[in-house]
Amino acid sequence: MPQIEQLAGTYSSQIFWLLVIFALAFFIIGRGMLPRVMDTMADRDRRIGDDLAVAQAARDEADTREEAWRTRETANREAAQALVNEARDQSKRDAEQRLAGIKTSLDARLAQAEQRIDAARTAAAAEIEQVASEATQGIVARIAGIDVDGDAAHHAVRKALAHG
Repeated sequence: MPQIEQLAGTYSSQIFWLLVIFALAFFIIGRGMLPRVMDTMADRDRRIGDDLAVAQAARDEADTREEAWRTRETANREAAQALVNEARDQSKRDAEQRLAGIKTSLDARLAQAEQRIDAARTAAAAEIEQVASEATQGIVARIAGIDVDGDAAHHAVRKALAHG
């Protein structure tokens, strides 16, 4: 075959040009482009690392601020609860004072009402005695035909009411 016979004559030339092409590719890509790509990747990795460090610092600061806010919020909540408790206690004391004043007023009014009732009871008892004395005088005068003195009739009615 003639194709195999010419292989020996062109073999060394093909290997030479293959080595030249590989050398050119090595120097162009390996020495020219690859360092730039590697520098770009290293720069990108460095920027990503810096951004991550900044983000972590911001997160740490946010956590610190959140913790400070929670502490302030807890203190504010406790202060508000203390104010509410104090207002509740003050309201309770005020209500107790008002109730004590009202109770005193009601006790005084009750005492006055009891005095008026006692006076009315005494007046009613005196009036009952007076009516009973007059009725006794009238009954004795009708039944026995005796005219009884008003003081004697009153004394007899009082004695009967006292002893039953």
